[in-house]
This record gives sequence, structure tokens and C-alpha cells, in this order.
Amino acid sequence: MSESQETKKLYLLDAFALIYRAYFAFNKKPLINSKGMNVSAIQGFTSTLHDLIRNEKPTHIAVVFDSPGPTNRAVEHPFYKANRQEMPEDLRASLPYIMAIVDGFNIPRLQMSGFEADDIVGTIAKKAEKDGFDVYMVTPDKDYGQLVSDKVFMYKPAHLRNPVDILTVDKVLKKWDVARIDQVIDMLGLMGDASDNIPGIKGVGEKTAAKLLKEFDSIENLLENTHLLKGKLKEK
Repeated sequence: MSESQETKKLYLLDAFALIYRAYFAFNKKPLINSKGMNVSAIQGFTSTLHDLIRNEKPTHIAVVFDSPGPTNRAVEHPFYKANRQEMPEDLRASLPYIMAIVDGFNIPRLQMSGFEADDIVGTIAKKAEKDGFDVYMVTPDKDYGQLVSDKVFMYKPAHLRNPVDILTVDKVLKKWDVARIDQVIDMLGLMGDASDNIPGIKGVGEKTAAKLLKEFDSIENLLENTHLLKGKLKEK
């Protein structure tokens, strides 16, 4: 196969999702170096990056970081992620080293004021898809499921005893018990997301949300037909 015919594989790493995951994987027994520094996040993130490059052989790759200041979403909705605790100091101290390691691999670091990594990854993924890339969003964050397509995949790196998991359209639909990818957005809207402090509808969990979407197809159609509901669910 000539270079021009080679499949272009773009891997976009959600930096903080992977950094936090690595840090807390060693929560009970942190990795401490000879200077007394907690290097759990550094070691875990670097191992993930190295394994990905060695095993998947990306043709293109970037590591995407959240904006250091308030995001546009948080400004518009003050409740968004208002329940999040401050980053642990020993994790914060690891960030310059992780960024230096990414630079050492000669991999672009992407960041944009006012935007989260999710926003940047989603925008680039959809553009790259149109440009003929197979795109792998490297993250354990379930929210990325709404972006999956025939050319865009969720790549969940190996973690603890779990192997690499690549989520395709079929896998996402099965996971959420929905008929179309865009219904993942409705699913998350109905059930909410405690990790991001998104309220959803109180008392409506994953099973009830899936049932409502099977019956009404979308939140918009559900709101137009709430008269068809009964009892407590109608009140909610």
C-alpha cells in the first residue's frame, strides 16, 4: 500500500481525563520518587501514551488540555461542575512534567481559552472525519459516545485489569440501549450526570430514560406529549 493510500489514523487524547484516571489508579499506594514527589499521574499517563504509540501506530496524534480559566459553559451555567473538588496539589505539581513529556515526544498540545478538551476533540474529530481520517478519541469519559460514527471511535486505554476497549456505533447503541447515536444526548439530558453536576430529571435513571426514548424518540417530542404520561413520571 502506498503512503497516499495508507489509512490516516488520528488519535486525540483527552489529557485531564487520562491524567486523573492515572492519578487515582494509584490512590491507595501512590508512586513516590526519590525526592518524595507523587509521580503516579506522570507514570500512568506516560505509559498510556507510550503503549498507544507502540501498539496503534498513529499517523497523526495530539494531546488536548482543558482551558486553565473558566469555560464558556461554566460562565453560562454556574451550576456546571460546581460540585468538583479542587485538583489535588500533588497532581497539580505533575502537570508541567506531563506537558514536558508530551513536548519531548514532539506531539502537539492543543488548548483554547474558554473551551474544554471535549469541545476541541469533538470539533477536530468531526472535521477530520470529513477529511478522510479514522479518528480515535482517547478517553474514559462516557460523554464522548455522542460523537461516535463510522469513522470516529472512542478508544478507552487499558486500565488496571481491563484491556483496551474501542467503542463503535454498535457498542455505544448497545451500551445506552438507544436506536441512534444522537439519542445519547437525550439520554444524558434525561438522566443527568452527577460528575458534571447536570441535574437531569429527578428520579429518572438510565432504564427509564431509555424507555422514554423508545416511546417518544427525543426530549423535544417527549415535552410535546407529556399529557400521555401518568402519575409520578408525568409530574417529574
